[in-house]
Amino acid sequence: MTSYENNSANKSLHLFGPELRKFRQSANFTQDQLAAATRFSRSLLGFIERGQRTPSRDLAQRCDDALEAGGELVRLWVNLRGEVSPHWFRGWLGIEQEAHTLHTWEPVVMPGLLQTEEYARAVIRGEPGISDEQVEKAVIARMERQEIFARAHPPMLRVVLDEHVLYRLIGSQEIMNHQLQRLLEAVESPRIGIQIIPMTAGVTTGVLGGFVIAQLPGSPDTVYIQSAVHGHVSNRPEDVEAIHGRYDRLRAEAQPQQASIELIRKAEKRWISAMS
Repeated sequence: MTSYENNSANKSLHLFGPELRKFRQSANFTQDQLAAATRFSRSLLGFIERGQRTPSRDLAQRCDDALEAGGELVRLWVNLRGEVSPHWFRGWLGIEQEAHTLHTWEPVVMPGLLQTEEYARAVIRGEPGISDEQVEKAVIARMERQEIFARAHPPMLRVVLDEHVLYRLIGSQEIMNHQLQRLLEAVESPRIGIQIIPMTAGVTTGVLGGFVIAQLPGSPDTVYIQSAVHGHVSNRPEDVEAIHGRYDRLRAEAQPQQASIELIRKAEKRWISAMS
């Protein structure tokens, strides 16, 4: 069995629907009233309550707000969506949702929060033994994580990338071109920053794996550390301090954002040329 269990998404469906119905009825809302308040169709809400459709985070958030559920529906969504992710990643999902700032370093692939659907599918498909159905469920889960940037108050995202990531072929040349366009669109947001460490810098700090630092309101920083087999989530002071030290070193070696944008554009032109 792989980390992506087929019955995980079904479990999410059957648990979220009854809870949504319970909160709706407690608030004395009909499905029509909830549809009007959330701007989702009555038929979709009915499918979700019956466990026939997978809710998005946006839907969970709007229902939570309309029904004054105090964040319970969103927390349930986060926990249940974690079921379609590898077990070692589930603890990170809630932290990522609550963080006001995320700092990430990636030496191998694009950060999941900035991946296009096609790029994500190509990366996930590399998991040994994973089925096509499991790939699609994992892609949906990854895309739903990106909805944090559609919130009224999205987190700050600060990314440091190794330049090799811009040139590593994932999927196809067309996929790479679209992925680099996604990066260029992302940096148009004042909430997202991307810095590139040039291949010529000779930096060895962090080459063994990526990591993310999550800063949460009123809580100590938490880190997610990648490895070849699985990731590790920790808020132990010694782990957090070590990762902060690595991140500071990497960011000091990275190009400023405007120069980094030029490096991304240079790589984009190379993929466009390779496609012609």
